[in-house]
Amino acid sequence: MKPIVMIILEHCPHCRNARRWMAELKEEYPQYQTLPIEMIDEQLHPEVTKTYSYYYVPTYYVDGIKAHEGVPTKEIVREVFEKALA
Repeated sequence: MKPIVMIILEHCPHCRNARRWMAELKEEYPQYQTLPIEMIDEQLHPEVTKTYSYYYVPTYYVDGIKAHEGVPTKEIVREVFEKALA
């Protein structure tokens, strides 16, 4: 199981959707419930997010490798989770 880092902005509608889909997927697929996910708000922790290469939020990194950047879909979030399980 690989760690997931998710870079967000608290008031971003795409980030809110992604977090909602993450919760839904965890309910639908029990194997996702134990995934290690660290959410980092770029406004609250700019010193941390400056160490990542991205432009849009939400951005997902799986085991340090960018898995998705920008507007997500539920299917994209599921693909990120699957990469973390692989």
